[in-house]
Amino acid sequence: MPYFAQAAVDSATIHFDKLYTYLVPEPLAEAVHPGSLVLVPFGRGNHPRMAVVLECTQQPEVPPRTKTVLDAAPDEARLTPDLLRLVYLLKERAFCTYYEAVKAIIPYGAQYRMVQSEDGTPRLQSQMERATENWYIAENAPEEAVRLGPKQKLALQLLQRHSMSETALETAGIHRAVLKGLLEKALIRQEKRWKAIDLYSEIPLQPEQIALTEEQQAAYEALMPAIEQGRGAAALLHGVTGSGKTLVFFKLIEQVLARGKTVMVLVPEISLTPQMILRLKKNFGKRVAVQHSALNHTERLLQWKMIQQGCVDIVVGTRSAVFTPLKNLGLIIMDEEQEHTYRSESSPRYDAHEIARWRAAYSNALVLFASATPSVESYYAAKTGRYQLVQMHRRYGGNPLPTVKLVDMRAELMRGNAGEISVELAQELQKNLLQGEQSILLLNRRGYRTVCACQDCGHVIKCQSCSVPMVYHKAQGHLMCHYCGKTLPLPSRCPQCGGTLRYTGFGTQKAEEELERLLPKARILRMDQDSTMAKNSHEKMLAAFAAGEYDILLGTQMVAKGLDFAKVSLVGVLGIDNLLFGQGFRAYENVFSLLTQVVGRGGRAELPGRALIQTTNPEHPVLQMAATQNYEAFFAQEITFRKACLYPPFCAVCMVGFVGTNEASVVQAARQFSAILAQKAAKVPGLPLRVLGPAPYSVVMVNNKFRYKLTIKCRNDKAFRALISAVIEEYGNQGLAAKARVAVDMNSDGER
Repeated sequence: MPYFAQAAVDSATIHFDKLYTYLVPEPLAEAVHPGSLVLVPFGRGNHPRMAVVLECTQQPEVPPRTKTVLDAAPDEARLTPDLLRLVYLLKERAFCTYYEAVKAIIPYGAQYRMVQSEDGTPRLQSQMERATENWYIAENAPEEAVRLGPKQKLALQLLQRHSMSETALETAGIHRAVLKGLLEKALIRQEKRWKAIDLYSEIPLQPEQIALTEEQQAAYEALMPAIEQGRGAAALLHGVTGSGKTLVFFKLIEQVLARGKTVMVLVPEISLTPQMILRLKKNFGKRVAVQHSALNHTERLLQWKMIQQGCVDIVVGTRSAVFTPLKNLGLIIMDEEQEHTYRSESSPRYDAHEIARWRAAYSNALVLFASATPSVESYYAAKTGRYQLVQMHRRYGGNPLPTVKLVDMRAELMRGNAGEISVELAQELQKNLLQGEQSILLLNRRGYRTVCACQDCGHVIKCQSCSVPMVYHKAQGHLMCHYCGKTLPLPSRCPQCGGTLRYTGFGTQKAEEELERLLPKARILRMDQDSTMAKNSHEKMLAAFAAGEYDILLGTQMVAKGLDFAKVSLVGVLGIDNLLFGQGFRAYENVFSLLTQVVGRGGRAELPGRALIQTTNPEHPVLQMAATQNYEAFFAQEITFRKACLYPPFCAVCMVGFVGTNEASVVQAARQFSAILAQKAAKVPGLPLRVLGPAPYSVVMVNNKFRYKLTIKCRNDKAFRALISAVIEEYGNQGLAAKARVAVDMNSDGER
């Protein structure tokens, strides 16, 4: 009976993304199953396209004009049933195409591409050929008449003991020419095998004795029932900075592994992975895999293969690690769960929180959200009983929280200090230098000067492709756009009137220069996007700072959270005011979290901690609450605001973005989308809905494309998602996609 595949093709628009029926030829029948990656003819020209098989059926007859599958990837590339369910979940929740979901779930190296065979027929080929290497196996004992050179004899002796890789043989002094000779004599054979890779093999296994404080033990005991009962559950571990949440993690991991289950540990940024990996590898050895975007394609693929083959018990990584094919999941930990980096800003626009909750429920696992400053939504869910709430109020070892002082930069200016570093902060930094202690400075802006403007006419030099001022990067000697990456040579005069240009604002490069002037003997380490472009730069920098090679760590928000250095006793915060008045309804939450987290980097060991926050608004209540580390007061204020203005957790915010090259057409497309939405919503009685806009994004043009948005306050349920899907379909049917590409984000903060 003919065998058919229902497949979703790559590069389909969201408006016309559906399953297409293909006949599976008999030679491929054993290779095509739900989850298989296949090559199919598509469109009028029957152009070969990648596709993923979602369903398979049998029918007695082949319908007319049915096209045939061209090729199928090996079975090892097939999506597991769990991953296939995630494809459907992303399609429904993130409003993406099926194949966009596939590409989000599996790493690039595990994907396949179309190539031409020697006879011109299209076929599938792995993206990563270098992920394999040659292995050699002894076949026969040499006959007496066979003459062998000394190197050939040595190679054969080694291979008669056990098979070896080409790399291992080269290390032993056996080169390719020697092996070629043995192959020609049929004394050995060659085969391709996946490279075995342990990215952190140099880390020794040194399990630490996990001794919990009374408060940590109470938290551990409160969380254990969910693990013991093996039921899907969600919990929030809310502990002040330095309370030792990581030790609770490790104790829970021990128990989960002892029960034969696996663990997923998520961190918000790549910069936080080195310390977590180090501690996990020391405690749990080689059965730890890593998944994040700083790995090259081959490394990521090989780590994925290890996970897929069941060779690891623990996976640690950033947002995308939530898709790893771990079997028998028992625990998912999401550290610093409040961070916006857990929400994807490109299609598919998913929230790792949602995926983690779904996987925990499906696998009967515990998902543990953890933070000193949990998101308002998570804390509300815990306070209302949706999550189990576990709290730790004291620092590990009884260390007090750092003392915090708000430094009024208006007063500094009145006293004649026009610099970016206050006199008091400079004095405290000098004090730390003399005492041999370390300091961390946070400035969440990179570059040297942030604005270049004319003193005469007021013209601001902006990126020609984006509606943002270009930033002066002194080290590179040019202006740079932080959105599209374009650069310009430094202009000598205003391009509008020929007047004198003045540079204002400051970034990490300017702060570094000022520190070098104020503290010439200080060893300063700058950590931002510009200084961490090289591979493994994060871990090398942090290791150097931990080893005491630097006195001051200056950086953007990558230095604000998750880091633990025993000798850091002083934290300084620069330029926080810009964030205080930022875009989106989460602006205050982001500022409170950032300040609380960075202040918490100080005084984590024996040394008492202190922090100075520089601001022109020292009376601001958010800064006051952050200075006292009073999360409960902040939450009470913020939840009142959210309820009054109808923001999450009291509703969902759906952002529908429109992008196109013609501004008028983009606005028109947004208005027509809104009209279609109104028509269809009228047919769904009782559906709560508020539509705002269309309005421009705060940055209206990026890469020569204009951006407008509709903000929809709604309830994120099946009825609403079905409505939006129907509107998107109609939007495509009316040909509006040609005017503006549409993207739907159910996890927006109102701006991104």
